[in-house]
Amino acid sequence: MPAAKVGPRDTRYPDLVARGANQRFRGTPEYVHLASSTDQVAAAVAAAVKAGKRIAVRSGGGCFADFVDNPDTEVIIDLAGMTGLWYDSTRRAFAVEPGLQLGELYRRLFLGWGVTVPLGSCPEVGAGGHIMGGGHGAMSRLHGLGVDHLYAVEVVTVDASDSVRVTVATCEPDDPNRDLWWAHTGGGGGNFGVVTRYWLRTPGATGDDPRRLLPRPPAQVLDFQLLWGWDSLDRDSLTRLVRQHGRWHAENSAPGSPGTALHSALLLFGTKLGAVIVKGQMIGPEAERKLAGYVSAITAGMTTPHHLEKTYRPWLENQTSAGDSEEILGSRFFVKTGYLRDRFTDAQIAPLWQALSAKPEAGPQGAVWLVSIGGQVNAVGSGDTAVVQRDSVLKAVFTASGSSAEDDAAHQRWVRELYRKVYAETGGVPSHDTRDGGCYINYSDPDLADPAQNTSSVPWHALYYGANYARLQRVKRQWDPQNHFRHALSVRLPD
Repeated sequence: MPAAKVGPRDTRYPDLVARGANQRFRGTPEYVHLASSTDQVAAAVAAAVKAGKRIAVRSGGGCFADFVDNPDTEVIIDLAGMTGLWYDSTRRAFAVEPGLQLGELYRRLFLGWGVTVPLGSCPEVGAGGHIMGGGHGAMSRLHGLGVDHLYAVEVVTVDASDSVRVTVATCEPDDPNRDLWWAHTGGGGGNFGVVTRYWLRTPGATGDDPRRLLPRPPAQVLDFQLLWGWDSLDRDSLTRLVRQHGRWHAENSAPGSPGTALHSALLLFGTKLGAVIVKGQMIGPEAERKLAGYVSAITAGMTTPHHLEKTYRPWLENQTSAGDSEEILGSRFFVKTGYLRDRFTDAQIAPLWQALSAKPEAGPQGAVWLVSIGGQVNAVGSGDTAVVQRDSVLKAVFTASGSSAEDDAAHQRWVRELYRKVYAETGGVPSHDTRDGGCYINYSDPDLADPAQNTSSVPWHALYYGANYARLQRVKRQWDPQNHFRHALSVRLPD
């Protein structure tokens, strides 16, 4: 596409400022700069910097917070036109542009070469921000995070003299720009510059046959769903389900464990949404026998009967159908997260029951999801990538959503209060300890940087990055010394 500055009088403007997934936020930038090549991005950044404009960058539009659609944003650089994917024989890696949506990424990799990369399950999410936040999905327990397969990045940055540079940074030990690559293996979006290309290749893969350079998915998976209606669910059964789902993951999430063939999400919806669901997939031989063992383990002692549906589906069909927890966000939503190193305690489960079992007319209700992680994710050192969470077994997601701005305050209050109660023993946040492991940067929560909301002694950056934050700050100082790329949770320049 040709580069274009799209202002408020352009008929394309309303669509371009409404591309964000969370419709709570709507930007009013002076213009949106459409770019579909690295040269166009560099020119767009240079023009905005020269004019002294506040920049934000959008690829797929999946940001949960207002990092792009913010009142202070004057220029949005939109990468929707950068949707290329090809095999780069010079680097023996697949080149992926940031505007490519995950569903199309999976389709092209699989149909072209029979390979995949273990990223998220929402097909409309763009590769751009998703990869640099870590990238976690249904194949991660078997193959690690998406960034564990990131060989190189191409980044448009701005130096201390406001000159724009284009740099390719790789994971090679002798690459002088290796720290810039490392910062994009979980450092999150909007921190250091504009990524215009990723190269994907599995570490240790040899040869130049592209069919052997990324993981090969199975031909089919056993897709399953267990359902309990709230009309028959009682407190003891819900407590057992949450407890036993967590215990199973704590016991079956070591790298190489047979249990890593399973990915599941326990979707704890409240009475207003009608049901509690476990949804997931099993891969490999004896899938039905292994699924039966999992179902037996998580339902042991429950008096409430469940309904089980299971079917074999082609892998690509299953992967691109938004078939797990991430499909259920409404258009206006609030989200908080926490990594679990062990199951929720019974004291933590108690407020879940209280919030979720309330009568529908009692007010807004949301959901809590407990999503599989661990396995091969935990085979990587906590400092080898910017993702510090390398010993967790579940990822908790607290959410409430709706379609009306009039309901926003009630939904926000519901999520905030439940989150504080669940983490009451650790100051209201999932502090890094024997049970908890902080938060997921791709599900950004600006409350954590607000002293009025995060009243614990744990700063927001410790929750997201732990001991890796100081190194991220050094990368920030080198590659964005004037802090042109910033938002509520961006990496701060060191003092």
